[in-house]
Amino acid sequence: MLSTLLQTDIVDIAAQPEVQSISILEMATKGGWIMVVLLVLSLVAIFIFGKKWWMIAQAGKIDKNFMNDIRDYIHDGKIKSAQTLCSKYDTPVARMVETGIARIGRPLGDIQTAVDNVGNAEVARLEKGLPYLATIAGGAPMLGFLGTVIGMVQAFFNMANAGSNVDITLLSGGIYTAMITTVGGLIVGIIAYFGYNFLSAKVSDVVFKMENTTIEFMDLLNEPVSEEETI
Repeated sequence: MLSTLLQTDIVDIAAQPEVQSISILEMATKGGWIMVVLLVLSLVAIFIFGKKWWMIAQAGKIDKNFMNDIRDYIHDGKIKSAQTLCSKYDTPVARMVETGIARIGRPLGDIQTAVDNVGNAEVARLEKGLPYLATIAGGAPMLGFLGTVIGMVQAFFNMANAGSNVDITLLSGGIYTAMITTVGGLIVGIIAYFGYNFLSAKVSDVVFKMENTTIEFMDLLNEPVSEEETI
């Protein structure tokens, strides 16, 4: 009796299907040429994100005493010293202030316009490349769905050609391969989407600093100065 039970257990264990697993690399290779395109898009997205993140991070750095030093120099009539201080910082805020300082003596409206023009150019420079990231965020999932549709068409085409010898594996295998492109497209799209929104938020922070600095600088020019300071 005991031997019979043991034999039955052995047979049951042997009859259990072997659990199969697949690596991410193997899964990606089954997606066809669409996966190659998605790989290229992912590399482009990572490159753009890294480059813009570094640029925006550097643009947001400014000494907290920068405007105080500028105010002291201008009140003391040391215009050249104020310009030299601005040239030490490779930031949009410093370039805006330097442009305004170079036009001291002109009507305030002209100074405001010049500063605003520099600010607009700096914002455009910071935002350059972000539309590409947004395009990848929207286009990658669409490419993934395209790969899925192509895979489904191929699967049904194979079944149609099989005639009476239709095997469920023809359909399941095609669907399995097709869905891989959808997964790949969604992954790339999600990464690009979050990267785009993160960088957009960072640009907004820099723009806020630029606007505050512009207001502070124009208020500085409106402050009364003594005759010695105007020499």
